[in-house]
Amino acid sequence: MNTKKLILLNSVLFAGFILVTGCTKKGGDTSSLYVPTSADATASASLQDLQQGRALYIDNCGSCHGLYNPDSYTPTQWRNILGSMAPKTSMSSAEVQLVTKYVTRGN
Repeated sequence: MNTKKLILLNSVLFAGFILVTGCTKKGGDTSSLYVPTSADATASASLQDLQQGRALYIDNCGSCHGLYNPDSYTPTQWRNILGSMAPKTSMSSAEVQLVTKYVTRGN
């Protein structure tokens, strides 16, 4: 096999490896994430919405990268972030809405 083909083959194998193993991070640190209480419920986000959103955030977002404290970004910034990241997940639009409610604290 000539050198060019060998380099190409190695590149394809490496890219495949990265693709397959890219989202295997599990069990990130959740200690800085707020745990919703009834005091956090808003007119647009029930306590159950916030709790479900937190679980989805941990399970889906934390499976690929570290989790950011919801207070790290404004609600507008979170909506932009989730708008670009959600298509990379298998979450439904309803689940994305729950995550949005959680990270924006119901705003």
